[in-house]
Amino acid sequence: MRILIIGGTRFVGQAMAQAALDAGHDVSLLHRHATDELPGATHLLADRDGDLSVLDEKSYDATIDVCAYVPGQVRHLHDALGDRGGHHLFISTVSVYQEPEGPGADEDSPLFAPASEDATEVTNESYGPLKVTCENIATELYGEGRLAIVRPTYVVGPRDMTARYPWWPLRAARGGPMIAPGPAEAPMQCIDARDMGAWTIRLAEDSVTGAFTAARPHTTFGALLDETLAAVDSDARLVPVDGDWLVEQGVDGLQLPLWTEGGVEWSLAMGTAAAEAAGLTHRPFAETVRDTLTWARANPDQSTNPSWGLPPERDKELLDAWLATQA
Repeated sequence: MRILIIGGTRFVGQAMAQAALDAGHDVSLLHRHATDELPGATHLLADRDGDLSVLDEKSYDATIDVCAYVPGQVRHLHDALGDRGGHHLFISTVSVYQEPEGPGADEDSPLFAPASEDATEVTNESYGPLKVTCENIATELYGEGRLAIVRPTYVVGPRDMTARYPWWPLRAARGGPMIAPGPAEAPMQCIDARDMGAWTIRLAEDSVTGAFTAARPHTTFGALLDETLAAVDSDARLVPVDGDWLVEQGVDGLQLPLWTEGGVEWSLAMGTAAAEAAGLTHRPFAETVRDTLTWARANPDQSTNPSWGLPPERDKELLDAWLATQA
């Protein structure tokens, strides 16, 4: 197949591009900056928000739009490519769903009200509604008969330059007592970028249509930390710490990445039956942990971010203060 990926050089998109190349497809990547990576692909250098004449007279069997965050980007791509893009796969987000009332909500669950089509500012509050509008426009332009919508939850694994989940394997590898923020039973859900990438290419190969939540079966935040430590060779020991107490100390989900700040978010416990029926499979999570740690250690400039995680001295200060309350 001739597959066009909008983006395709970083994390989620890179995993899709690599999966497509591994499957023997003719892969083109539209992105802004020259790179030595993915030499087997054709690199089309262009800003998706600007001149897309690089797509003139080209046609593809499938197009995967990894990086549309505002509605105008969806229309602009269609204006440039029209129906020459073949089967269309739009990468959305689990953040389009209104908060479910419990675990196991499916793809027909209520979505947020769509944002204005001319909106351009992406914030934590607008991200989900903007993606709803993007989905609606993609449906209008491509039709349900040649559109798949993929709604991932937290994407993890090697090459995760968000530096969110990598903080946890790196912290576990450092060893010693380690904060396990409560409540341990808070829902948690993720997907390895490589599993999502390979599956998305299979959706393209089979021209699958419909909307899918892309995630591993849901677990708990406590179980995620247990599995992370079990896969890392260190003397790290989890110390359960009350979530409300941590919030009182000014700790948030930036300092303890992926933590829901002592609350419960059922959008991190979505049903996965539709995606699994469409062929989504998952590698053992221990493999994800180990591969993430190996990559993070080898690429500290990409796997660490001052915006995420507790500095070691603050980590110890909080642990000491918590243990003092338990004495």
